[in-house]
Amino acid sequence: MKKLLLLLAVCCSCISFAQDELAQNTIKAVLAGNQSQVIQLAEAFPDDKYDWRPTEGVNSVGEALLHVAGGNYFLASKLGFAPPEDVDLMNLGKITGKENIIAALKKSNDFVLEKITMVEDGQLNDEVDFGFMKANKLGGLLAIMEHNGEHKGQLIAYARSNDIVPPWSK
Repeated sequence: MKKLLLLLAVCCSCISFAQDELAQNTIKAVLAGNQSQVIQLAEAFPDDKYDWRPTEGVNSVGEALLHVAGGNYFLASKLGFAPPEDVDLMNLGKITGKENIIAALKKSNDFVLEKITMVEDGQLNDEVDFGFMKANKLGGLLAIMEHNGEHKGQLIAYARSNDIVPPWSK
């Protein structure tokens, strides 16, 4: 009987341990997939299309990519994670050139992926004022994922408008 109780206790702890950071790890996995596709789109656009925009007053390809990078840093900062010291948020939108824009986006992607799992389970329901909404930290993590997905869709439309096939669709 003692062995059975010990086995049951071990199984319960393993199940409980497996659930730690379940939300964070799930969001991280989906976000990493979105980020990968956004990078693939960024790489598929030729240099001369980075200034293309569907109409005046709408972000260009390069501006949309930098907006995603800025959003990563902004949302993470509201969750308590300051951007790296070498990131100048005020001038992020002034970065030019395909290679530089992709590098800035990749850096922000790596940063936000690292920070997601630093939000502890016990903090997921803590309220945060994001400026445009009040939500708990779980909502903030979902906002990061949704923001990347939203702009992936935008960039797919931009690509299709320029006869660029998203690489994973080929």
